[in-house]
Amino acid sequence: MTSVNTATQVDEGKLNAFIGQMLNDLGGASSIAMVRMGDALGLYKELHTKGPMTSAELASSAKVDPRYLREWLSNQASSNYLSYDPATTKFTLTPEQAMVFAVPESPVYLMGGFDLMAALLDNQPKVQAAFKSGGGVAWGDQAGCMFCAVARFFRPGYHNHLVSTWLPALSGGVLKKLETGAKVADVGCGHGWSTVMMAKAFPRSQFIGYDFHPASITDAQAHARTHGVSDNTRFEVGLAKDYPGKDFDLVTCFDCLHDMGDPAGAAAHIRKSLKDNGTWMICEPMAGDRLEQNLNPVGRLYYAASTMICVPTSLSQELGTALGAQAGEARLREVILKGGFTSVRRAAETPFNMIMEARP
Repeated sequence: MTSVNTATQVDEGKLNAFIGQMLNDLGGASSIAMVRMGDALGLYKELHTKGPMTSAELASSAKVDPRYLREWLSNQASSNYLSYDPATTKFTLTPEQAMVFAVPESPVYLMGGFDLMAALLDNQPKVQAAFKSGGGVAWGDQAGCMFCAVARFFRPGYHNHLVSTWLPALSGGVLKKLETGAKVADVGCGHGWSTVMMAKAFPRSQFIGYDFHPASITDAQAHARTHGVSDNTRFEVGLAKDYPGKDFDLVTCFDCLHDMGDPAGAAAHIRKSLKDNGTWMICEPMAGDRLEQNLNPVGRLYYAASTMICVPTSLSQELGTALGAQAGEARLREVILKGGFTSVRRAAETPFNMIMEARP
């Protein structure tokens, strides 16, 4: 590389490495539109279900324009999102690639993440203005279908861990209560995927999903009907600080406590709505308590989401505590105990989430 003339001595090796990182980052950013088109046009699905194909074969199978497809396939192969065999000129979606792009039930299905990144870009003007004003951006005012992207991003984790791992990790006989018939509130339920999954697994229990966003409640109700759990599930618009109902055996909050304007106030209301032997399960983004613990790929994604979604959402609400998506266990514990709970423990974890159990 040509020497750089500057008053400050530049280490060309470090500069070249940093430029390489930037090229990778720009390549990833350019992939947002490419991957989302591949999903929307069914290209990954075609390769997954029908096997390796040439560009012409895939164009015919997927009913898309051959010239556009050649360029798209070339980008995907250079991104290592598809595999390419020069001898046969065929493109392949390997089993590992399929788990990320073509299998919605996979624990590492990340298509929702690409939707989420597109939503962050759409949200930039509103959040950028909030940087100056110090105000918030309400959840219902987020650009695009932010709540759709968030629901799609978190659904694979709930599908693969909620019933099989997270609920069984809770103490106090929670699983037995659910099997025999418990009363459950899913607070901040969003599109209701977590509620529906629990309701399907435990048909003898009754589930109520609460969310402050009416459009999300409408979608949640549709999901309940589609998945046949309307008999033991209902959804209502309600705030975490004053939703109706009491004597719950279990209250759950999935990836939403840090978004609340007054999480301690929510914790206090949840405590009052629980039975004395009830349990509160809190699913939050994985994070350490110090910045240096979160300087990793997962923390990088969550800090961006926190800047563009979580902090603006909290600042738009009463108090505007703005915990952020990387609040860490110690800060969350402080909020939970302030709400009147006497014990808090980490019950389970994944690379993306930590599951905390709070008891009265």
